[in-house]
Amino acid sequence: MPRVLILLAHPQRAHSRVNEALAGAAQAAGFSVRDLYALYPDYLIDVRTEQAALAEASLVVWLHPVHWYGMPPLMKLWLDEVFSFGWAYGPGGRALHGKDLWLVTSTGGPESSYGPGGYNRHFFDAFLPPYEQTAALTGMRFLPPLVLHGAHRAPAAELQAHAALWLQRLQTWPDWPEIDAMQALVCEVPADARPAD
Repeated sequence: MPRVLILLAHPQRAHSRVNEALAGAAQAAGFSVRDLYALYPDYLIDVRTEQAALAEASLVVWLHPVHWYGMPPLMKLWLDEVFSFGWAYGPGGRALHGKDLWLVTSTGGPESSYGPGGYNRHFFDAFLPPYEQTAALTGMRFLPPLVLHGAHRAPAAELQAHAALWLQRLQTWPDWPEIDAMQALVCEVPADARPAD
């Protein structure tokens, strides 16, 4: 069975409705969840351990709330340190090639706030290029994200339905009809893109 690596990054998990529910549902179904804020409260990331976990995975899931239109700070630090030049991208950096990357996220604002008439001004997809390009640079296939908008006010029934969908998707991956024809974009980084050490 393909290995699924779920990386949870919520700075206040105890106060989370969505991420706590999704992490709990995944764990109850037998999936392992690596809670980055529990593992690294001091922000000192064990890069070798994280790279070893990634090496074993076929599907990498980033489970986190949207913070200022992107990922929480520890998730960004994890990305900066773990997706290193020569390992994840650049010359010799092929450790993640062929893997799938799935963003599962939530927003505080309702879906109506994302668009030209909303206070976030842009459709939610406008905030995804950094994720998509990270996948392309590392040779990963970026799967269609799973997003729950208005997480703070989502009714219990909506949250329960979202958790059921999340679990169904985890359990049926990679047999999702919409990803059959998807391929990873690969952006080759030349050897001289970085100064020599």
